[in-house]
Amino acid sequence: MGRPMSSNSPFNITLPDGSVREMPHGASPMDVAAAISPGLAKAVIAARVDGELVDATMAFTGDAALHLVTARDEADALELARHDFAHVLAEAVQQIFPGTQITFGPATDDGFYYDVMPPASRGAFTEDELPAIEDAMRAIIRADKPLRREVWSRADLIQRWREAGENFKAEWAAELPQGEELSVYWSGDDWMDMCRGPHLPSTGRLDPAAFKLMRVAGAYWRGDQKNAQLTRIYGTGWLNKKQLDAHLLRLEEAAKRDHRKLGQEMDLFHLQQEAHGSVFWHPHGFRIWRELEAYMRRAIDASGYDEVKTPQVMDARQWEQSGHWGKYRENMFVIPDEVPNVEDEGPVVSGDADWMALKPMNCPAHVLIFRQGIKSYRDLPLRLFEHGCCHRNEPHGALHGLMRVRQFTQDDAHIFCREDQIIREVQDFCALADRIYKDFGFTYAIKLALRPDKRFGSDADWDKAENELRNAVVQAGLATAEYGWAELPGEGAFYAPKLEWHLTDAIGRTWQVGTIQSDRVLPERLDASYIGEDGARHRPIMLHRAIFGSYERFLGILIEHYAGRFPVWLTPVQAVVATIVSDADAYAGQVAAELAAAGIRVETDLRNEKINYKVREHSLAKVPHLLVVGAREAAEGKVAIRTLGQDGQRIMTIAEALAMLRAEATPPDLRG
Repeated sequence: MGRPMSSNSPFNITLPDGSVREMPHGASPMDVAAAISPGLAKAVIAARVDGELVDATMAFTGDAALHLVTARDEADALELARHDFAHVLAEAVQQIFPGTQITFGPATDDGFYYDVMPPASRGAFTEDELPAIEDAMRAIIRADKPLRREVWSRADLIQRWREAGENFKAEWAAELPQGEELSVYWSGDDWMDMCRGPHLPSTGRLDPAAFKLMRVAGAYWRGDQKNAQLTRIYGTGWLNKKQLDAHLLRLEEAAKRDHRKLGQEMDLFHLQQEAHGSVFWHPHGFRIWRELEAYMRRAIDASGYDEVKTPQVMDARQWEQSGHWGKYRENMFVIPDEVPNVEDEGPVVSGDADWMALKPMNCPAHVLIFRQGIKSYRDLPLRLFEHGCCHRNEPHGALHGLMRVRQFTQDDAHIFCREDQIIREVQDFCALADRIYKDFGFTYAIKLALRPDKRFGSDADWDKAENELRNAVVQAGLATAEYGWAELPGEGAFYAPKLEWHLTDAIGRTWQVGTIQSDRVLPERLDASYIGEDGARHRPIMLHRAIFGSYERFLGILIEHYAGRFPVWLTPVQAVVATIVSDADAYAGQVAAELAAAGIRVETDLRNEKINYKVREHSLAKVPHLLVVGAREAAEGKVAIRTLGQDGQRIMTIAEALAMLRAEATPPDLRG
């Protein structure tokens, strides 16, 4: 830790303000904090040494740049706290249930979990046991047990785990890379876990009121269903009770907004066993889909895209050539082609048959369209768009309503362009995405996902592609804190880096939705080319881009974002004309006919029910406007309008009501 020195001279530790402190060999970040002030030493929970997050008690090994981490460094502090909550959870479980084996327990985006193997004498842990585990965790936290790091030899550590009956830990220790330092952390003197760290100085640095165990689930050792089944205990962890309470309130609100619940209540869609991971869209749900599709079609038509349609099933050799077969084969639905059997005079499936696959993405098919005919540099950029239906063989356990499905439709497009056109095309896409997301009321952050360890293409091509995306965002003025700009090492696709749009919804959750990727790999692998100004063949750059991502998931996000109260232009039923008395039935029909003629999606409610019952029912269905009519309204040619989410009613003429509804029912891109 730090830059090694060649003598026993003091280490020079540079602080963020540029000041330098000389520290003796064996000193740690905590010693620096103590030298500055006792209050700072009490507040320090870890340190960044030359940018690396480490224990506050880890000794320096040379000159170093130091940042002392406190609770004010919320991202680091939350990561540390959640990691420690996981370890405290494992210790508590073993304390209450001797014989439990421990495995792994990482931090998550809003908490932590730990996978454990219950004792052989009992079954999986249940949610009824979570309160007792929480009490044991709080006792460990209040005991303020020091968290102390030790380095062990591989042989000693494996022996220790085996003697303790920790078969999973022993297996993992044996398989860690040779030469890797094997560290453990002691909680006090009576419990330890294998971990790289870092950790807080002691369990007492956790707030015992800032966590809650949420649920239990099944999990397989190392994620493989062929291995032993474990119990996964999930928790949420924060720096203080105020943060925890705010999170639990968000969860409560999220439960109310759950798209599966609202989708059923509003009769939008359903899912069932007979079509795992595929959606049955009902008339009201598909009306929203159609409005989204029409909106997107207007956007891409105005932006110079050509819409195409490509086959659902393609030969496996195409996927092999593109590289997807090796990466996605297990997530593809594959079928053997049929070959003629001369003896039986009929088609049969042969072992020598060619393999076909339902497309999991549209990219290779768009390259095949590009390759039809000779393309000139003057033809570029060529923007091909498809409402492309795709299939991916997701595991049953991973499916989740509209958010994770097997059949989905993408607002997918590929821009084939020259190198000198890339930055302009990316900037135009950024502007298009900005308009669309704002039309739906989202704010967003932009991230640049960089090259993964396993990838196709040369480092030189990756350098170009990453710099092009980066420069486009910088030149567009979007690489700022206002737009949450960040770079994500290792998170690019195997063939290209990508810009990602992370939307923030009405209750503060983020969703990664839009993307644009700069790809030099696929045009090379699938032999796409154009004739340049010099008369020679050149490879186009292929920009993969989407804004909704998939219609299914985007619709799920919208349902939860709006809590089912869609803007009027998206709402399946924009108005209901409801009668107070049957004498107004004819007038209600007249009002509805005028609204329908003006393009308003309207229904009538002529049932012999009290008006308060009708108001409640249509409010639950999230109908934005209820036009109530009785004998008086019929005589005066007016309507009493009740608007969802507002108290009272407004009396309007039919013409006034029609003008209001027309304005609200006009999609945002068509408003003046």
